[in-house]
Amino acid sequence: MEAKAVAKYVRMSPSKLKPIADLVRGKDLNEALNILKFTPGKGSEIVEKVVMSAAANAENNFDLNPEDLYVAEVYANQGPTMKRWRAGAQGRASMILKRSSHVGVTLKEKED
Repeated sequence: MEAKAVAKYVRMSPSKLKPIADLVRGKDLNEALNILKFTPGKGSEIVEKVVMSAAANAENNFDLNPEDLYVAEVYANQGPTMKRWRAGAQGRASMILKRSSHVGVTLKEKED
C-alpha cells in the first residue's frame, strides 16, 4: 500500500530542491521529518510540507500506521518557467528566468 502527495508550481528551482529530496529518500517517516526540520533553507520546508501531506493521506485515506511508513520515492521535477525581461547593456534586454518545480512524495509500508 502506498500514499502520495504532490505540490505543483512551487516557486523554487528544482536544482535547489533535488539535494534536499536526496537527503530523505529511503528513510523512515519520523527520521525524514527530523532531517527536514533541522535542514536550513526554504526548500526543506517545502519538501517537509509534502511529506507531512503524504503521511496524512496514508493515515486518513488508507488507514496505514505512520510508524510503519518510509519514504519510497521523492522527486523535484521542472515546472513551467516564467520569462521576464530586464534592461541590459547598450539598450538590449536581458532575460530573467523564474523557474518552478513539481515536488512529489510516495510513502510505502515497511514489509516485515
